[in-house]
Amino acid sequence: MTNPTNPAPRVALVTGTASGIGEAVVRQFREMGHQVLAVDYNEQAREKAEAVGAAFFQADLADGEACKAAVAEALKRFGRVDILVNNAGIQHVAPLEEFPEAKWRQIIDLMLTAPFLLTQAVWPSMRQNGWGRVINIASVHAQIASPGKSAYISAKHGMIGLTKTAALEGGAQGITVNAICPAYVKTPLVENQIADQARLHGMDEQQVVEQVMLKNAAVKRLIQPEEVSGLVAYLASDAAGAVTGSSWNIDLGWTAQ
Repeated sequence: MTNPTNPAPRVALVTGTASGIGEAVVRQFREMGHQVLAVDYNEQAREKAEAVGAAFFQADLADGEACKAAVAEALKRFGRVDILVNNAGIQHVAPLEEFPEAKWRQIIDLMLTAPFLLTQAVWPSMRQNGWGRVINIASVHAQIASPGKSAYISAKHGMIGLTKTAALEGGAQGITVNAICPAYVKTPLVENQIADQARLHGMDEQQVVEQVMLKNAAVKRLIQPEEVSGLVAYLASDAAGAVTGSSWNIDLGWTAQ
């Protein structure tokens, strides 16, 4: 069924769809009647995408040519791209002086350069149609910092700058660009870093959840992916046509302090 705020089905390209937020966004868009190209490095994401009627494209988005190929695939399949959701990401936790250069470059390439290249590649289609939505999944760490995450935090801070600049350039062409900044979401990416955080802080894993991840939260729980995908759906709708250049916090009250 088509969402009443979107009278016409749209075409969406969503990255990082194997699990968590990306998987939830693909499912949400398909429920709204949108055509979706799900893009992920993990071939196992294909089954999840196709199960809900989405198309799938395997790509390592840390490679700039793969970003262009993903957009080309969407254009070939559907003729246009109306919505881009930049969600793909990885994490590595280590003190600054021990942070591997190769891991730094991989994170920046995947989480900052790829969103730039994907946005650049979909821009002509959106401009031609006079309508577009770019939604960047940033993080509460786009606004504040935590120890051990130098590359991740640098990429997410950069994503906010990209969001604001693209919003200014796209507004007159009917293209809006916004960022969503969640705190810790219940995803494999978050769950897999608990052990690293435990080693970094010298505590057990339960203490990491309580004393690190939820320490500054007013609401003491992890966020569900569907809570983020619901906001993605709004920002991708006609109803959000006046919203651009904004960073939307879903942070359990973390930044209210």
